[in-house]
Amino acid sequence: MHASVTATCVAALSACYVVPIDPHTGRPLRSADTVAVVPAGVQPLPPVPAVMQARLYPMNEVAQQAGMLVAQVHDGLNNRGTFALQYRGAPMQGESTRVDASYTGFGRIHQQVLGAWGRDAGGRRGIANAYGSNGTHAACEYQLTGPAIGTGACLFSDGAKYQMHFGQ
Repeated sequence: MHASVTATCVAALSACYVVPIDPHTGRPLRSADTVAVVPAGVQPLPPVPAVMQARLYPMNEVAQQAGMLVAQVHDGLNNRGTFALQYRGAPMQGESTRVDASYTGFGRIHQQVLGAWGRDAGGRRGIANAYGSNGTHAACEYQLTGPAIGTGACLFSDGAKYQMHFGQ
């Protein structure tokens, strides 16, 4: 019989909850206002401009006289950036721009420097131009196949031809 009384009490009180009572007044105690704390979702960091290093390897005799070059491409995240390198002791400055597959001039420099160009290759395409105070200028095109990985070609106004490699 004791078990049935306990079971009846448990069943009767199962939908109830406990309210603390003030022993002095007999009234329910007011609990502190509860504030629901909702954890802020992890906000992704805003994209930051990327600085990519490119190594330019000589592909003809004119370029071999100047040797291997290193260029910096600063991607400003708006499909434009800056392009800088040293050529024969003179600084060259310019800009880089991303282009899509419909850009008709893309592949011309690659073909002049390295030969046939496979237009169906994937990746993000870009062009870069730089000018030096000594009057030399360079035109480059490249294709990135990863975050800072890719290849390209550069043609300088003095006839120097370079193959470009991005990556660390």
